[in-house]
Amino acid sequence: RAGTILMGVPTFYTRLLADPEFGRDDVGTMRLFISGSAPLLADTHLAFEERTGHAILERYGMTETGIISSNPLEGERVAGTVGYPLPGVDVRIADADGLDIAHGETGSIEVRGPNVCKGYWRNPAKTVEDFRPDGWFITGDLGTMADDGRVTIIGRGKDLIISGGYNIYPKEVETVIDAVPGVIESAVVGIAHPDFGESVVAVVTGTVDLGAVEAAAKTNLARFKHPRHYAVVAELPRNAMGKVQKNVLREQYRDVFAA
Repeated sequence: RAGTILMGVPTFYTRLLADPEFGRDDVGTMRLFISGSAPLLADTHLAFEERTGHAILERYGMTETGIISSNPLEGERVAGTVGYPLPGVDVRIADADGLDIAHGETGSIEVRGPNVCKGYWRNPAKTVEDFRPDGWFITGDLGTMADDGRVTIIGRGKDLIISGGYNIYPKEVETVIDAVPGVIESAVVGIAHPDFGESVVAVVTGTVDLGAVEAAAKTNLARFKHPRHYAVVAELPRNAMGKVQKNVLREQYRDVFAA
């Protein structure tokens, strides 16, 4: 019997799209494609829909919370977003003190509801660190919320790059790089820099013209967001869930600005 639903990480979809023969004839029995575990690029969402006729349903969850939010099964699935909080689940975007911030502004994604675990097993220090006194769970992700409640993930808080006092969100840089023809995927990390504290390193996969990548960054990004080092690799390091291991990249390139 043929499958009808695929729940996959974004890498599944980029690998399928990398096969020029993959298309509508291969998904005739399918009724739903779901993406989770890591942010799905809007370009991947749109390319997959154009190739197959299926709009991927992206959702957001964590081990500590189960599913937090989802694009609707019946309704608009907006590329680059993870949809609306599930019924009974409260989501807010907060500042470092746990205070709500305005819609459209970037802050910490925090969750409260019956889906959230009560704490970490035999690790009270971690529980105190990740839970507000009033029960809000600090996910560690950064995001925004639209006026209608739709959530967009900007990235992991620990991946935020602070260069010369300016905040740089890796996803913004990655989106620009990934739009360059020939690029399959990129990962942007902050590496210690003697002048700026941190600076941007972009690690790229695909058949890459680095000149075109640099030109795209200069055209579409403020100067302080430009990568100061580029590397082309065959594959990005991933964990068992398919997530890019940026900690591995930070370790691998930690001395690139040392000179």
